[in-house]
Amino acid sequence: MNLMRTVIIMAVIGLTAGLAGAAEYQGRYLEGNGDTEYLQMVDQAFGFFHPNPDTPNISMLYYPEWDCLIEGFPSWMAWWSQNSYGPTYCSLPFLQEPWITFLQNSQDMWFNNQGDGKKHSYGQFAELIGPEGCLCDCAIPDGAIYRQGDSRWQIHDWGFEFTAADVVMQSELLLIGRDKAAVRRYLPNLERACNFIETRRDPKNGLFLVGPAANLLAPSYGGIKQADGSFGKGYLAGLSVTYLAACDRMIELFKLVGDKDKVALYEARRKTTKNSLAHLLTPEGYFVKTVEQDGTMHGVLGQKKFGYFEVAPNVDAVCFRAVDLAQSENIYDKIASIPQLRPYDYLITNYPSLDDTYEDYGGTNLNGLFQFGTWVNGGVWSTMEARNIMAYYRVGRYDDIRKVNTRSMELARDYQMDAPLKDFGNKVWFDDRPTNLCYDALGIPAATVRGLLEYIYKADSLTLYPHIPPGITEYVQKAPVRWGDKKILITVVNGGPMVKSLTVNDEPWPSASSDGVLLAFEKLPKNARVRIETTGVWRDTETKGRGAAETAGQGDKAAAGQLPEIKPVELPAEMKAAYDKAVARQIKLCAEPGHDYERAYLDEVIRAFDAYKMRAARDASGWYAGQKSDKRAAILKMYEDAAMNLWKGLNRDE
Repeated sequence: MNLMRTVIIMAVIGLTAGLAGAAEYQGRYLEGNGDTEYLQMVDQAFGFFHPNPDTPNISMLYYPEWDCLIEGFPSWMAWWSQNSYGPTYCSLPFLQEPWITFLQNSQDMWFNNQGDGKKHSYGQFAELIGPEGCLCDCAIPDGAIYRQGDSRWQIHDWGFEFTAADVVMQSELLLIGRDKAAVRRYLPNLERACNFIETRRDPKNGLFLVGPAANLLAPSYGGIKQADGSFGKGYLAGLSVTYLAACDRMIELFKLVGDKDKVALYEARRKTTKNSLAHLLTPEGYFVKTVEQDGTMHGVLGQKKFGYFEVAPNVDAVCFRAVDLAQSENIYDKIASIPQLRPYDYLITNYPSLDDTYEDYGGTNLNGLFQFGTWVNGGVWSTMEARNIMAYYRVGRYDDIRKVNTRSMELARDYQMDAPLKDFGNKVWFDDRPTNLCYDALGIPAATVRGLLEYIYKADSLTLYPHIPPGITEYVQKAPVRWGDKKILITVVNGGPMVKSLTVNDEPWPSASSDGVLLAFEKLPKNARVRIETTGVWRDTETKGRGAAETAGQGDKAAAGQLPEIKPVELPAEMKAAYDKAVARQIKLCAEPGHDYERAYLDEVIRAFDAYKMRAARDASGWYAGQKSDKRAAILKMYEDAAMNLWKGLNRDE
């Protein structure tokens, strides 16, 4: 408890210094100089991936019965592809044990249930037999759903972009971990998934022909309406962009295990896919949603029919480097020219309303789930917002990142991190509940961290692209980045957009390029202190930022003397017994070699109990008097369940 108060007070000291002009920030996960508002924002973002008393966090999504993360209690008792894409991809470089293992266990539900032409979907979808290699909308330990399961699932195509996204996530996890035995274990699954996608490649143009709801934010894609009223196949831009990202990573995995033939195969697939993207671009240079076989484009803003802008394939192309910086800037400029895309700072999925969903193809009277501003037609998805933030970083639009985080933190402090958001991002989905937490919502803080350095993992190297806001003169990341058995601590002395120098453990290293630095795995020390210095002239679009936070959380107010002093509380008997055992077990392990995973797990268990104690003590001391009693109780129950579930999971085999 005293440690947490110290951290809070240190953060406030940093804010006060910023107001006075010194602009020094000291946080739990980072420190730095300059724009203390932004530094604090990033520090808070790290906190979502450990138990903490201030916001909902990853510990509240652990399910001990399955020993994995789930989408959210109580409504989302499975693991979804589209929902996890943003938060998983963006958190992987800095995610630590036991969360890495829990995440892998979650993704194993996809791969253990991968389609083979025999397996049936679970529940009401049992008639659906997943084709060979197909991955899924979502999965549980003993089953998966191989199509988008919402709305008119009977007419949906298979989960093609789900499958591509799953390959990206699993490949990224393996490239970061560098466990060659694990790579060899999963490569057959990943190959089957890619071969499944290849079954829909049109040899005439290299694009992929797929039907309704084969996209990631399904079923916003209604396919192509046929003369008989059915819905056929079109060339889906999102699938090509996501599959290109998958091919990039498959090439590196095969390099890692030394399979030259497969490297050549996937390089050829990548080249074909990359070249085919030209067919999916408007004359202005942004991506459409889909193209009919006769060349008719859907998603060209301003045209009479199908005249909307589709966000996902465009931001994904920027996020995953499917396009160069010039085209990335062009795509961003198009987004910025459509203010209706951001009525509440988040990007909605499209503007204006879709006129090609299968519910009302070509019409304007969309109702229910397909009503504009709701769900996949103009709603807000934090899993997509994560990739939006990665795109903002790449083109240097830091104020957009601030605005998104400000909105996200309002929901976090209210324990309403729901997904998706309806009413164009203005309301949570389950707005009748006192609290909400979905894994999707962690995508925003995850991207806020990853986007600062981007992290491009390859078989033998890691490239860092510094995207530190100009207002920050020094950024020191105290939370380590993972890469195989190596841990990397990063400092950026931020003097401009171009790399000036690189040192590792105080020794000079050559820089890979003017905008990034390359770290070779074999040369990198096991514990590496990476220091990057940048220089040059900032672009006009890269704003200088502010010196201190405009709003403060409860912790900041307390440290400034605006809230009552905290009075210690005792844990309930069952929790105290578990906590005492966890502490004793950790003390015992400290005297024994090995046990790295169990020690890391126990660290998070103890943190979870400490977070409960701090939250309960604050509550008892009147910190949250402005909240209704049922809401305070619901929040405290989230902390209790998180701590006890982690403890149960640690002892699940006993």
